[in-house]
Amino acid sequence: MYENMAILAAFVFFYSLVSGGLERTPFNGAIVYTAFGLILGPLVLGVLHLNVDTELLSTLAELALALVLFTDAANANFRELKHSFHIPLRLLLIGLPLTIVLGFIAGVLVFDGLTLLEVAIIATMLAPTDAALGKAVVTNEAVPSNIREGLNVESGLNDGICVPILFIFLALTTNTGTEGGTSMLALKLVAQAIGIGVAVGVGLTFLGTRMLKLFADRGWVTETWRQLPVPALAVTCFAVAQWLGGSGFIACFVGGMLFGGIEKGRRHQLMLAAEGTGDTLALITWVVFGVAVVGQSIGSFSWDIVLYAMLSLTLVRMVPVFLVLAGMNLRADEKLFMGWFGPRGLASIVFAVIVLNEHLPGGGTISMTVVCTILLSVILHGLSANPLVAALGARIKSRESA
Repeated sequence: MYENMAILAAFVFFYSLVSGGLERTPFNGAIVYTAFGLILGPLVLGVLHLNVDTELLSTLAELALALVLFTDAANANFRELKHSFHIPLRLLLIGLPLTIVLGFIAGVLVFDGLTLLEVAIIATMLAPTDAALGKAVVTNEAVPSNIREGLNVESGLNDGICVPILFIFLALTTNTGTEGGTSMLALKLVAQAIGIGVAVGVGLTFLGTRMLKLFADRGWVTETWRQLPVPALAVTCFAVAQWLGGSGFIACFVGGMLFGGIEKGRRHQLMLAAEGTGDTLALITWVVFGVAVVGQSIGSFSWDIVLYAMLSLTLVRMVPVFLVLAGMNLRADEKLFMGWFGPRGLASIVFAVIVLNEHLPGGGTISMTVVCTILLSVILHGLSANPLVAALGARIKSRESA
């Protein structure tokens, strides 16, 4: 235990020292974390041994994603979002269903041994994008603000929307539908996930920010404790929404947007600890993913799994995005950029754990497909982020100067 603790703590320490330099290179973030776990894990050096069960991995991924969603939403540019809200709206209401449908069609063509519902489950699990894995793109000011805010809002809400859809397919697969049939089950789950998530996010965040201001004005919040209320508030929003049957991810994103709107003047100061905590949890999650998941799964990737993973990251994601952004005053290269940067990460890990616990007949293929897609996303999106951001920024500057 102490050997693992020493290795992980030392890695966090050293990465924190060089993170600023690594952020300017293709080798940063999740690609470094996962590679570290894979190399030090049993598959290569055998130095790091982590006995991690699915529940612990799911909890780590959920908490990391909750904090990232809250902080990213709080840092959103509301002025720009007000003018370009139609971009994420189209991506969520039209692009997301199209991505699931296209993922389903690709799965039917690629996989022979899965049922139609199991293919639909894979398509849904891999539809949401990851705010944490795409942070290098949505925070880089070389990317136009309408594209950054569009991708940020999309990744903040699409995982929460996919939760009830996934549960519908799981319920149909395991024959646990309600008496009202599929339509009533779908309406109930969607209403619970979105409605409860929004209500909890708004209610708790409004109450929390008012209390924070009240006690801070009285001088009751000491310097030592000043950074803790925000991460605690984010986790509370997530946990309460999940407890009540809603989407904790939607609660965190909506709560973060409200927090950023109320605390405009001092949000940067208050958000530092939450951002650091979220980044650290994400780091540990990706290390665990490299050690305990990739290290044990990489030998099980078959040609059809790799093929579907590549299709999911390219055509299945990029075609719907390109189509729904038609007439949006975006150039073709900007649409392709948005289509490519739909990384899969923490949300898909959480979904994989949920499906794994259902013990479906095709569960092995489903899990390996999700793991393969996430691994390829970590590598391909990680390596391409900075070069493509720089190329897009250069093209925009040349058009403006022309």
